Amino acid sequence: MNPGVVYAFAAFAIWGLFPIYFKALHSIGAVEMLAHRMAWSMAFLLIVMTVRRQWKWLGPVLRDKRLLARFAASAVLLSANWGIYIWAVNDGRIVEASLGYFINPLVNVLFGMAFLHERLRPVQWLAVTIAAAGVAWLTWVNGAPPWISLALALTFGGYGLLRKTASLGALEGLTLETMLLCPVALLYLFFLNSHGGSGFEHGSLGVKLLLAAAGPVTAVPLLLFAAGARRIPLSMLGLIQYITPSLQLLIGVVIYHEFFGHDQLIGYGAIWAALAIYSLEGVYRARGSRLKN
Repeated sequence: MNPGVVYAFAAFAIWGLFPIYFKALHSIGAVEMLAHRMAWSMAFLLIVMTVRRQWKWLGPVLRDKRLLARFAASAVLLSANWGIYIWAVNDGRIVEASLGYFINPLVNVLFGMAFLHERLRPVQWLAVTIAAAGVAWLTWVNGAPPWISLALALTFGGYGLLRKTASLGALEGLTLETMLLCPVALLYLFFLNSHGGSGFEHGSLGVKLLLAAAGPVTAVPLLLFAAGARRIPLSMLGLIQYITPSLQLLIGVVIYHEFFGHDQLIGYGAIWAALAIYSLEGVYRARGSRLKN
């Protein structure tokens, strides 16, 4: 088997298991958990970058104000996405959160059209229309739009757009974003600790170890993803990515017994059909291009 497939599969599987990890930390507030994720990620990334002797990029970046501003914006979107997801999981909305990552690839298509002047092919328009119909159905049956799903899809789509047009690699970019977020996270944790509201301070040893594991839990799948993305076609990577929301949906329904009825199945079914159309069209075109070459 292509090692790239193994790396990508492992990355998306780890991301798919995140609800179990965050549920185990339900005694910690979402904002504090987010702050710990930033702080421990920074500690882990400092070790990784030092071991790899991969710091030459930092000097030029710190002198580039426009690049720093772009990564500050991507860091805000990333922290918003993390925070919303953590809160959703611990509020019993894993199923709704998973929908956000099913919608995300189609949001990327729309962002590419709106901001990068990419043109949609007819089949892609069909996929986007069917997905929009699925969201509209869920809005109608629930009496309100699926705000958590849309917020996760839009924040991660915006983050992906900013990272696509930035010049840093995945590891360097995450390190810079974490550097920008970490001071705020540490100030918040210091404030909690000084006012006796720290869940980490009053938590069990298991909770403390799980929070400390947030560094490798965040960085390892990203490193696996980067390794996989370099070795396999983008079309294959796009198909493998659906492992993440599929696992999240199964965990929400099977393990945590979240509601998933007939009406939800219709809405999700429309979005799954849209994703199938979009993905198969991409695979067909990629195969056609390889045959021509």
